[in-house]
Amino acid sequence: MSHVYVTGHKNPDTDTISSAIGYAEFKNLVDADNFYAPARLGDVNAQTAWALEKSGAKNPKLIRHIMLRVKDVMHERLITAHRDDPLRNVGIAMAKGNIGQVPIVGHDGSLAGIITERDLARMYVRESREASTFEESPVSVEAMVEVLEGELVAGKEKMTTSGKLWVISMSTKSMGGRMEEGDVVVIGDRPGAQKRAVELGAGVLVVSNGVRPDDEVLSLANERGTSVIVSPLDSYVTSRMIQLSVPCWEVMSENPLTVDPDDLITDITDSVMEVHYRAAIAVDKDKMPVGVISRTDLINPEPRKVLLVDHAEVGQSITGVEKAQVVEILDHHRLGDIETNTPIAATFDPVGSTATLIIERYRTLGFDPEKSTATMLLAAILSDTVILNSPTTTERDHEAVKYLEEYLGLDAGKFGMEMFEASSDVTGLSAAEITSRDAKEYATSGGEKMCIAQVETVGKALLDRKGELLETLERERQNNGYLISALMVTDIIEQGTELLCVGECSHVEHAFDAKAKDGVIDLPGVMSRKKQVAPKLLATF
Repeated sequence: MSHVYVTGHKNPDTDTISSAIGYAEFKNLVDADNFYAPARLGDVNAQTAWALEKSGAKNPKLIRHIMLRVKDVMHERLITAHRDDPLRNVGIAMAKGNIGQVPIVGHDGSLAGIITERDLARMYVRESREASTFEESPVSVEAMVEVLEGELVAGKEKMTTSGKLWVISMSTKSMGGRMEEGDVVVIGDRPGAQKRAVELGAGVLVVSNGVRPDDEVLSLANERGTSVIVSPLDSYVTSRMIQLSVPCWEVMSENPLTVDPDDLITDITDSVMEVHYRAAIAVDKDKMPVGVISRTDLINPEPRKVLLVDHAEVGQSITGVEKAQVVEILDHHRLGDIETNTPIAATFDPVGSTATLIIERYRTLGFDPEKSTATMLLAAILSDTVILNSPTTTERDHEAVKYLEEYLGLDAGKFGMEMFEASSDVTGLSAAEITSRDAKEYATSGGEKMCIAQVETVGKALLDRKGELLETLERERQNNGYLISALMVTDIIEQGTELLCVGECSHVEHAFDAKAKDGVIDLPGVMSRKKQVAPKLLATF
């Protein structure tokens, strides 16, 4: 099941947040093959916060980008081994899992190292050039019994040895030439040689081919402190398996390449390609391994999926949207510049609010949204249409509000006025918060940008801060390279807008055939940024 984020634009308003919540809920009802999760790209404004509290709906998760992260492509079914485990466990894990590396963990479960195919190969090359010895990595009898799947018939499991490993094919007379006390000796069905090995002080006698030594050899072994293991394997295989009974820490490479599950794929690719095992271990904050990402995972990975509501502009959308898989667009604005690699369902329907389109989809299929979701959708329609007074309002918006009034058992007019009154007081906000809380970027046909923010108020008290607001707009214009940076101060009672403008404002004066006075253009009857302001300015440029 794929995970799809449903998200509106940056600087989210009530329609953006409500549409993400409402459409994610709807899609989960009609599409069992995917999971849709509402998301937001910034902090909610005062009006949306009021609606969330009033409705009891959960604020969508905040996400900063839609670019691929390590946890999106890593293998979470991780095979690990303990640092004290026999090396054979790692070999079996590699063979069964068809993998080239196994993370090694310590006593607390944190990452201690890594064993790769190269580490195993280097061990065998080393062993082929000199006598096998456990001097630097003592091996326990218990580990030998485990890797051989054999039987301990004399001695103690917990005993360890640090001697050399011998496979005896010589005569008993020449056995004492190089063997030393504590060595590990592998012998087949040769009672004389078995007895001689014990007499020479062998620490461990391993009898191959499943042959149990006679009582005389076992008695001598118990007397001399020699452990005796019966191996079901032939002498050659037995000796190779004993070499794999050394603990993992002896062979592992320390300080393997690690990444955070939230790291961007673009940030870790070069590092993964540089290490010889072409992989990295994903670890959590406690250094516990939680996944592995390899070179093959980085080749054409499946992008993250996103469904866009209430916008279709790259400049307004989530960071990385151009690299994501956009699965659908649901919007009531103009056709934007979002591009997709494959055909998708895209709706651009000129109603007052994206929430209206979502309500229509519920009703078409005979579904009712959750009461909390319905309350958010009502708030969205009333917000975008300024309680059905905006010129963007359509009969379909009226129908959606009528249905929601009946379904929720409330008066939409009173609800809307309460919402605007509760959120129109912005005296406690900084100028930067006011000019950015509901700001949208627009691209002209020449590729240049302008930004128009809007705030709905009751009365004109906000204009007392005109100088501060204009300074902030100019700073934002310069920092972002805008041709124009503007703020619509819309009075929902008087139903008009005072437009604060900095930059190429002569174009704004021309578009509205009105003169600016101290940076402010009076626009009576103008309520909608989408229908009455943005189109005129874009046409002018």
